[in-house]
Amino acid sequence: MTRCIFHIDLDAFFVSVEQALVPELLSKPVIVGGRPDRRGVVASASYEARAFGVRAGMPLAKAYRLCPRAIFLQGSFPRYRNASARFMRILADFSPCLEPMGLDEAYLDVTGCELYGSARQLALNIKERVKRELNLVVSVGIAGCKVVAKIASDSGKPGGLVEVAPGQEKGFLAPLPVARLPGVGRKTEQALRVMGITGIGQLAALPPGLVKSRFGAAGMMIHHYANGVDNRRVEPPGEAKSISRETTFAQDTLDRRLLQATLRYLCERVGAELRQHSKQARSITLKLRYADFETITRRLSSKEATNADEVIFAIVARLLDQALARKQKLVRLLGVEALNLVGDGKQLYLLDSMSQRMEHLDKAVDRIRKKYGFTSIQTGRTLALKDIFASDKGDYMLETPSLSR
Repeated sequence: MTRCIFHIDLDAFFVSVEQALVPELLSKPVIVGGRPDRRGVVASASYEARAFGVRAGMPLAKAYRLCPRAIFLQGSFPRYRNASARFMRILADFSPCLEPMGLDEAYLDVTGCELYGSARQLALNIKERVKRELNLVVSVGIAGCKVVAKIASDSGKPGGLVEVAPGQEKGFLAPLPVARLPGVGRKTEQALRVMGITGIGQLAALPPGLVKSRFGAAGMMIHHYANGVDNRRVEPPGEAKSISRETTFAQDTLDRRLLQATLRYLCERVGAELRQHSKQARSITLKLRYADFETITRRLSSKEATNADEVIFAIVARLLDQALARKQKLVRLLGVEALNLVGDGKQLYLLDSMSQRMEHLDKAVDRIRKKYGFTSIQTGRTLALKDIFASDKGDYMLETPSLSR
């Protein structure tokens, strides 16, 4: 049976969620990511803002220069996560073969799902239901494999539906630029350009041996993609392999009080999510980006797994002290990642004599925060953040954690 794969993508997701809540934002240039006078990057931009050259990942200050009339919003990750969960539940009603790709897109294998009629009618039903229940717009690509379905949905944005019939994959891909292929980054694109290859059709026509000798196994993959060949299955997501949080400072800093307070906040966020998923980590990583954009990571691994805020903080605080002792440079970004995750069995803390007390304390704090909000209860170190990032509500929010992973 010929496979039938959908790639379904919510258009300008963060912005669209905001517009669904505030209809006055429709048809206006809207940018989610924060205030333009603060350090940060564009998380999402409406198509009206994109017309001015604004793109995701662009510094907010540059986005403001390109589109000064845009409406800049801080954004709310919990709100987007909730919308994403509802979106995925809708897709799961149409096929159990669902593979989420982040918050706003997913692959759906609908092979053999004739209950709803043709593939096109099924896609229209999905689009109508997402619009009716979430007031969001999706683009859908239909093809016999994942890579072509993905490119098809991109080609139909915003709000389109592009179907590539079996046997038409090469013809659909041929006129497109090679940069549209997954796996073709800037360096690969430049190398192909030196060879006189700018279109997917040209890449598809190259001898496989030449591609392999020049680009190795990765080259063979993109050569298959260029020919419309992709045997990857649509697979349900596995368990998370890591949990992380990071934030960018409004101004580069060497203020130890601010660095320590921010680090503690990030550790508490990571610890809370570990406990929520009944996981512990055997490795903790500190991510540090300096003002000159040099980025380093430092990791400590142990046989003793943990999800305790205090233990995670003790590890990354030591790693931070070591990093700053080597280089006295202003810091732009801090991040904490927990990885090598295992099940939440018997706690084996580094401070074993206090393990039970810390376990009970963390869980009690989790319950309070779940009911009253994360900043409803704070540790001594994070109290400093309340003075720095105060809000009208009496709590605080860092510059970018609302949109961090």
